[in-house]
Amino acid sequence: MSAATYLTSQIGFVLIFFAVLFLASAVRILREYERGVVFRLGRYSATKGPGLVIIIPIIDKLVKVSLRTVVMDVPPQDVITKDNVSIKVNAVVYFRVVSPEKAVIEVEDYLYATSQLAQTTLRSVLGEVELDEILSHREKINSRLQTILDEHTDPWGIKVTTVEIKHVDLPADMQRAMAKQAEAERERRAKIIAAEGEYQAAQKLREAADIISQSPVAIQLRYLQTLVEISAENTSTVIFPIPIEIFKAIQGRQDIKT
Repeated sequence: MSAATYLTSQIGFVLIFFAVLFLASAVRILREYERGVVFRLGRYSATKGPGLVIIIPIIDKLVKVSLRTVVMDVPPQDVITKDNVSIKVNAVVYFRVVSPEKAVIEVEDYLYATSQLAQTTLRSVLGEVELDEILSHREKINSRLQTILDEHTDPWGIKVTTVEIKHVDLPADMQRAMAKQAEAERERRAKIIAAEGEYQAAQKLREAADIISQSPVAIQLRYLQTLVEISAENTSTVIFPIPIEIFKAIQGRQDIKT
């Protein structure tokens, strides 16, 4: 083999190597949930994918963006409520990218930016409401947080779907105060229920007394029924109620004699 032929073969191998390398760097495969934002010479060119994508090496640069829903945990935030109660609150944010080109061009790091915005929004919104409202109207506060975040992240091509407050950490003294309040509330309800029961029982006793007063024999039947109930308890002491009418009759005879 001559030197010229050897040199030609080596050049051919080098060209084939660079051609394979060129094709390998020019071909990109994007998954179903991925999109590629292509910049040609530094300028936005197109959004491609999913599937097979071919770019021009060195001239084009491809940035991958995931379209799947991101679940972001908001770290616990120190919040002072409207009624001056210091609490710690953490939340979770569900969002996804709807415009890949905006998520790449309009903001440096959309994940970090969304996280910081969620933290500041959580502190500002909860600082405008009272503690009782945070504990009892979470759905309303969650909806307000979602609306604010979605409005601010819309220029970044991000859609915030849900914001949920996960946990509210109360101080120990506040927990004791709320426990006392709940206990007092239960006692108040118990007393009201007992009073209503006494009132209803008094009404029924009055109605029963009116019915018995229309038939004097009915009171005697009640006496006998009471004896049956006492005898069923296997007790050695029997209490026999004496009608008051008997004492009235005896007293009336004594008055006649005198």
